[in-house]
Amino acid sequence: MFTSSGPSNNPEYLTLDAQLTSLLDGEQDLTSNAAQFSAFLFETIADLNWAGVYLVKPSKSGKGSELLVGPFQGKVACSRIAFGKGVCGTAAQERRTILVADVHEFPGHIACDSASNSEIVIPLIKDGELVGVLDMDSPSLGRFNLEDQLGLEMLAATFVDATSFGR
Repeated sequence: MFTSSGPSNNPEYLTLDAQLTSLLDGEQDLTSNAAQFSAFLFETIADLNWAGVYLVKPSKSGKGSELLVGPFQGKVACSRIAFGKGVCGTAAQERRTILVADVHEFPGHIACDSASNSEIVIPLIKDGELVGVLDMDSPSLGRFNLEDQLGLEMLAATFVDATSFGR
């Protein structure tokens, strides 16, 4: 379940949700669905330079969990992100969507790609458990707004509902 002010009623996002539902229909594999989801977002959402998922995995130190990069589209990315670090780690720790108009003003921002100027990160929660985050970056300042947040939260929920996270 996602914390937002309600589902998207934007016709463009409703169409994208129907397309994503069809794309993922009958497949539950995490790798396949995450790869398809990332490519779908990268190809259908304008003005992106990165779209993908980070998945919750045991930390390398063996103490707790962290985010590990999963399937994505874009330039190479940070492999591991600690909870509470950067936009992704903060969204994971707080279990809430974080929309950042200018990443250079976000305290502790992790600059995996210097071309990124705005970002949205949506926690992926299945059966009450955090399984990862959806991360999308844009080279444009202020690229994402509340309408995008609601639409992307809907798409993220469709991805989560269609996917087995192997717990």
